[in-house]
Amino acid sequence: MTAIFVSAVGVLGTVMGAALTAFIAARTERRRERSQDRVQLNDLRVEHQRWRRERRQAAYLSFLEALGNADRDNQAFFRELRAGQAPVPLDETRSAAIRLKFKDAESAGLVVVLEGPEGVAEAAHNLVDQLSSLVQDVREYAQAVAADSHPNGGDNVHEAGMRFVAERKAFLGLARDALDEVTKHIQILPETQLRD
Repeated sequence: MTAIFVSAVGVLGTVMGAALTAFIAARTERRRERSQDRVQLNDLRVEHQRWRRERRQAAYLSFLEALGNADRDNQAFFRELRAGQAPVPLDETRSAAIRLKFKDAESAGLVVVLEGPEGVAEAAHNLVDQLSSLVQDVREYAQAVAADSHPNGGDNVHEAGMRFVAERKAFLGLARDALDEVTKHIQILPETQLRD
C-alpha cells in the first residue's frame, strides 16, 4: 500500500511539475511575443519618422529652389531696369516668365503647407506673400520706367526685398527646427522595456 501511495505521489508530482513547467513556458512565450511586438512597433515608428523627415526635407528643398528661381529672375529684371538710362518699354514676356516662376514657387509652397508642421506652413505662406509683393513692386517699377514717370529709385522694391529676405530667414529656421523635431520623436525603447 505504501508503494502505491508513493508511486501515486510520484505521478502526481510529475504531473504537477509538468503543468508548472508548461505554465511558466507559456508565460515566458507571451512575454517574448509582447517584447517582439514592442520592438516591431518601435521599428515601425522609427521608419515612419524617417519617411516623414525625408518627405518634409524634399518639400522644403523644392520650395526653396522654386523661390530662388523666381527671386533671381525678378532681381535680374530689376537690376536691368535700374541700369537703363532711357525709358524702356515694358517687357511683358519677361514679366510673364517671372510670374510663371512665382506660380511654381506658390505650388511648391502648397506642398510645404501639406507636409507641415503648422509653423512651417504659416512661414511658407508668408514667404509666398512676400515674394508676390516683391514681384508686384518690380512690375510697378518697370511700368513707371516704361512711362518715364521717374520711379522712386526702387525704394519700394528694396523694402519688399528686405522683407522677403527676413521671411526666408524665418522660414529656414522653422524648417530646420521641424526637421530636427522629427528626429527627436524617434524613440529607441530602453532594453528593460524590450525584455518585459
